[in-house]
Amino acid sequence: MAQRFSHQRERIYQAVLESRDHPTAEMVYHRLKPELPRLSLGTVYRNLQQMAREGRLAELAGPVARFDAVIRPHTHFQCAACGAILDLADLPYDPALDRTAEACGLTITGHSLVFTGLCPRCAGEKQPA
Repeated sequence: MAQRFSHQRERIYQAVLESRDHPTAEMVYHRLKPELPRLSLGTVYRNLQQMAREGRLAELAGPVARFDAVIRPHTHFQCAACGAILDLADLPYDPALDRTAEACGLTITGHSLVFTGLCPRCAGEKQPA
């Protein structure tokens, strides 16, 4: 069922679209609150969840849900120290992984590949002086 147009809903979508840091609902809320003083965190969360169900956004699972406006399959890197999530655009989605899983009798609708480690900033902080 299509949602009727809502200015708040569109601004929430635009905030994720304009972001490259794969924001949480709370991050989106804090970015938009000065512009939309009547906005609530619950409204942001519900709209992000709905847009993920509709396929307008991708929801990245983790301790705290994060959202991505890039809905085509792609690979991510998550920093274990600061939690930053980065797109790895030069590392293409590999449909062979889906075929391998299907060969085991599974029905695959997609997959998510996330590398973990330290981002350059955090890796630099861990280096001895």
